[in-house]
Amino acid sequence: MTQFKRRDILKGMGGLAGLSLMGAGSLRTALAQGMASDEAWRQASGTTIQFISENTPPTTAIAANLASFQELTGITVNITEMQLGALVQKVALDFGAGRSAFDVIYADPYQVLAPYHRGLVDLNTFINDDQQPVVPKGIEDFIPSQLAAAGRFEDEESLYTLPYDCPTMIWIYRRDLFEKYHDQMQQDLGFDPMPSDSTTWEQYYQIAAWFSNGNASEVKYGTGHQAQQYDSLMCDFSNVLFAYGGSYFANGEQVGLLGTDSPGACQLTSDASLEAARFYQKLLKVAHPGSTSWDWTGVANAFQNGEFAMMPEWHEFAGSLEGSDLKGKVGYAPLPKGPARSANLWGGTGIGINANASPDKQKAAWLFLVWATSPQTQLMGLKSQVGGGTPTRQSVYDMPEVKAASTPPTDMPNMLTADTMLTAWQEGYIGLRPKIPQWNEVDTVIFTELSKMLAGQMSPEETMQSAKQRIDRIVGA
Repeated sequence: MTQFKRRDILKGMGGLAGLSLMGAGSLRTALAQGMASDEAWRQASGTTIQFISENTPPTTAIAANLASFQELTGITVNITEMQLGALVQKVALDFGAGRSAFDVIYADPYQVLAPYHRGLVDLNTFINDDQQPVVPKGIEDFIPSQLAAAGRFEDEESLYTLPYDCPTMIWIYRRDLFEKYHDQMQQDLGFDPMPSDSTTWEQYYQIAAWFSNGNASEVKYGTGHQAQQYDSLMCDFSNVLFAYGGSYFANGEQVGLLGTDSPGACQLTSDASLEAARFYQKLLKVAHPGSTSWDWTGVANAFQNGEFAMMPEWHEFAGSLEGSDLKGKVGYAPLPKGPARSANLWGGTGIGINANASPDKQKAAWLFLVWATSPQTQLMGLKSQVGGGTPTRQSVYDMPEVKAASTPPTDMPNMLTADTMLTAWQEGYIGLRPKIPQWNEVDTVIFTELSKMLAGQMSPEETMQSAKQRIDRIVGA
């Protein structure tokens, strides 16, 4: 799920301290440590390449700073930004026709990589070519779970993309209200309500009900959700499903990390999956009634307007929240635990190279991939006034100025989530939906059937049984 990453995530970030364009000399020095010569960076000078991307904050920042890349390499990059659904259609047509209208492709793992990975270059071709600039600090610098989930399919050797962005669902809450009412909540509920590693989904439900029962004058409800009949509903439910030990298919974590063409039978009628569905239905009954009409943007806007106290939400909304009247009042934590674990759904994407592109354009595209995912460019994105996402590299989080930005006051508001994210991406915390070629159809079944359950038209048992039957037909199980 990467459809949510729009420019509106970063409303309110206009006050960030911008990073001026890094001159080609400085950028070359920064990138060249342990890399090929200047001649390697100029090998495709005069080439023009086309980059197709979802209209995301990282691409917005890169588009505003392309002059430094062009000065470094002599390569012109034309960027086409659009909604993810339209991008998938254009990429599918490009691959199907055996052409390369687009040389660099924003390859969503579920909608592009899984069904069309054969149309992408195996990047080991360039990684193992000593005439090419190498990835700064090596591919080992990327968060390991993101490298596999964004870049690989079925095996651990081939690499089709470099991790480009990494939105992930976490627990976002009104820290000011939790602090104000802490003692009363603890007395009434019998446990410490402050989000922690030991907080459970059942406790989240009790906290939500406490607020919804009118105990705090500032908000009417305890929790809000992105439970519209849309991809966002699948995302919201998946956090609970995985936390309860349920899954869409057997070997769920492996299918989510590396993917497969043959996922086997759907597992939504397992005991753990049924328990998750029952809990989710119960939770939504105490949530803000607008939840079933909201996607990720809708629920974020309602939270920002003070309608409820907490929500599961994509972490990159921190940028807009910290630029609003809620600045300094918001807290961030991994999502609660279920009987199995805490699960935080990951929605990241990588960028890859069209295998139909000419050899010269593939070389130019590789230079762009190295630059666009480099630590220096990711730092630039963090400081950009017009966009920018959250780094996919450990070395960026280790930079002293980035570490300092993880506590207020900060000019990089997304970094206020850094400690939470470095937990959420660990094995045992990250939530990964199935990376299968049929995912678009499966996703539609999931949110359609769940929507009927939330409307009271079907029981959790009927919902999971119906979804399983439809999904099994889609995957041929």
